[in-house]
Amino acid sequence: MYKLTVAAVALAVTLPFASFSQNNSDDMKAMMAAGAPGESHQMLAKSAGTWTATVTMWMQPGQPPTTSTAEAVNEMVLGGRFLKSTNKGNMMGMPFEGVGYTGYDNVKKQFVNSWVDNMGTGIMTMAGTWDDASKSITYTGSMADPMTGKDTPFREVWKFVDDDHQVLEMYYPMEGKEVKSMEIKYARK
Repeated sequence: MYKLTVAAVALAVTLPFASFSQNNSDDMKAMMAAGAPGESHQMLAKSAGTWTATVTMWMQPGQPPTTSTAEAVNEMVLGGRFLKSTNKGNMMGMPFEGVGYTGYDNVKKQFVNSWVDNMGTGIMTMAGTWDDASKSITYTGSMADPMTGKDTPFREVWKFVDDDHQVLEMYYPMEGKEVKSMEIKYARK
């Protein structure tokens, strides 16, 4: 299994270089530009630091929400290419931990995000675009529904209110319409 993993990593690292000759400096310049942090990464870097979070969750539409608090510690990693967010708190009366990575894919021209936490065993991935008018990133993705075992689409909106306040909203389809399932209000500590 170890040899298979090493081979897969080696292939993933070398594959992007297979399409151009070592003597073609234009191809190398394009590869370097595609991998360089830019303006969108600098925008994400403004979120580095420690944040308090007020989490509101709706388990069913029309029912009272549950609320909890958490803390997020954000740092830029991998040479300023990704914002790593380490989160700890309580959710539904249980200890909660989660780690997310957010970046901007220069090739696809979109924001990308992955999330894992101690409430599941899957990796949630999403991609989204920036809207300058609302100062927000709207992500779409899918995740496995633990009740049905099938992928369920979702949408997240990450609003940058100002340098010290952010709001994250999550929406799921339920009974044929999209409903808000979670809202997290962040304040810089």
